[in-house]
Amino acid sequence: MTALFALATSLLWGMADFGGGLLTRRVPALSVVVASQTIAAAVLGVVVLATGGWSEAGPQLWFAVAAGLVGPVAMLSFYKALALGPMGVVSPLGSLGVAVPVGVGLVLGERPGLLQFAGIAVAVVGVVLAGGPQLKGAPVQRQAVLLTLLAAFGFGAVMSLIAEASTNLSGLFLALFVQRVTNVAAGGTALCISVKRGAKAFPEGGLPWVLLPALAFVGLADVAANGTYSIAAQHGPVTVAAVLASLYPVVTALAARGILSERLRGVQAAGAGLALVGTVLLATG
Repeated sequence: MTALFALATSLLWGMADFGGGLLTRRVPALSVVVASQTIAAAVLGVVVLATGGWSEAGPQLWFAVAAGLVGPVAMLSFYKALALGPMGVVSPLGSLGVAVPVGVGLVLGERPGLLQFAGIAVAVVGVVLAGGPQLKGAPVQRQAVLLTLLAAFGFGAVMSLIAEASTNLSGLFLALFVQRVTNVAAGGTALCISVKRGAKAFPEGGLPWVLLPALAFVGLADVAANGTYSIAAQHGPVTVAAVLASLYPVVTALAARGILSERLRGVQAAGAGLALVGTVLLATG
């Protein structure tokens, strides 16, 4: 069950990142984050009311609040790092956040078997290579590296925090709702500050209504990914769940190849293959 839900997480996160990347070509990144998370929060609010999730309120929801505060910081740091570039270095480094939940699992006493240790190593290398690391060419600004590492830590911290925010399904819906409301509050505050400083929240003419389904998909896919990861981490080793869930850059690269006809570089194809090998080792170890 852990492997299945963790792989579903990587699929959902990968498609959400792909959709978000397409949207940011037409709408400022921060606006995409706020709009998509607002839609997700509204849907989750209905689900919580329908399932009676409010009865699960308790101190563990502070983990969801923390995840909601850390998430936007990580995402904005990552976008800023991508802007500074080069993307060929920034993108693979961002996936190193998997070290956080894996480290948490090891501290808590998890000890994967030999095959699983091998699978973790192979999969992490595959994920980094699948991002198409730029090994030479344009120099990398120190600020870009620091922002990327901050984002990676944030992404990993969110994975660890959301896994601790609930103990059952109805509690998970409530935790995800609290996380999204916090996301919207933090992101909305940042957006207001940005607009006051002269930035534009939307392109000329306002937000195109035709983009609402895409925004809803991005927000809901991200929510679903957090949910499936939480289930995976609660029903099996966090070290395994975290690595399998972090295969999303491979999904994003393959989606770009299949939908946008972007060519995979040799290093990306090799990385995708290694990630697959690592997945098999983790699932069978």
